[in-house]
Amino acid sequence: MSLIQIENLNVEFPSASGPMRVVDEVSLSLSEGEVLGIVGESGSGKSMTMLALMGLVPFPGRVTADRLSFAGRDLQKLTDRERRKISGKDIAMIFQEPMTSLNPSFTVGFQLMETLRVHEGLDREAARRRATELVEQVGIPAAANRLRSFPHQLSGGMNQRVMIAMAIACNPKVLIADEPTTALDVTIQAQILELLLSLQRERGMALILITHNMGVVADTAQRVAVMYAGEIVEERSAVDLFAAPQHPYTAALLAARPECSEGGPLATIPGVVPGPADLPAGCLFGPRCAFATLRSRKDRPALRDWLGGRVRCHYPLGDATRNARIKADQPVAEATP
Repeated sequence: MSLIQIENLNVEFPSASGPMRVVDEVSLSLSEGEVLGIVGESGSGKSMTMLALMGLVPFPGRVTADRLSFAGRDLQKLTDRERRKISGKDIAMIFQEPMTSLNPSFTVGFQLMETLRVHEGLDREAARRRATELVEQVGIPAAANRLRSFPHQLSGGMNQRVMIAMAIACNPKVLIADEPTTALDVTIQAQILELLLSLQRERGMALILITHNMGVVADTAQRVAVMYAGEIVEERSAVDLFAAPQHPYTAALLAARPECSEGGPLATIPGVVPGPADLPAGCLFGPRCAFATLRSRKDRPALRDWLGGRVRCHYPLGDATRNARIKADQPVAEATP
């Protein structure tokens, strides 16, 4: 059963030159207990897509979708009060920076207890007992004492564990982890990821893992959606995607992993992700793609079903006719950064 269904989601912000679309016709689904990875460079629209699902797109952003539902309920038709009952309880999110997500003026215990009192209706003592249990569950020693600490008195890894405790406090059906290991050292990164996966397995939660690290996705996700410049360019099972990527952008991301360098310089992708105000005509990845043609520069490819997944490319890497078609469509001599 699909817990989350997103169809043609758009997020726009007004500007002097007209609306700027930062998420463009994104469609995704998530089943019970599934682990979905959403990957792409910074600026690809990964976080904004999930903020739209949570109802947290900042003003004056505008969210539209053909469908945006959780457990069969249309999130676009809910009142703000009804939406708040779902966000933070049934759908929880761990944000990128724990030091900026936690309020520096209150102890971590107060902030964790507030979540329990608002969503679960617990009294002060019951909330304190439950908060202590949660802090212990996420692996923080001396839990009762740590509840009295302010965020600045804890390490980055401990603050991230507090954020995880807060997110799982109300037994959510869906947990969204937005770059949960950012700014943490490698050892702590591994611990945080293992913690998230163990909690996901124990509680049967669905997990959405947003990251730019393909190695993290390889170790955790069952299915992967690759985003670029606000749109999905490829989606398929993690096994199939890592074995045979179908979009040139996905292949470039995989080639840029440190383990693929074999001791030499890391592979890179020329250029940068275009901003919403300077999107190229045609394929959005075209200016950076080694296989771009004149057709790529003019015609934007549609997201279509392909080899058990979806791909947005005129010349998928698994298409036996791609070389002939690239030649016929006049390849661009050199990708421009």
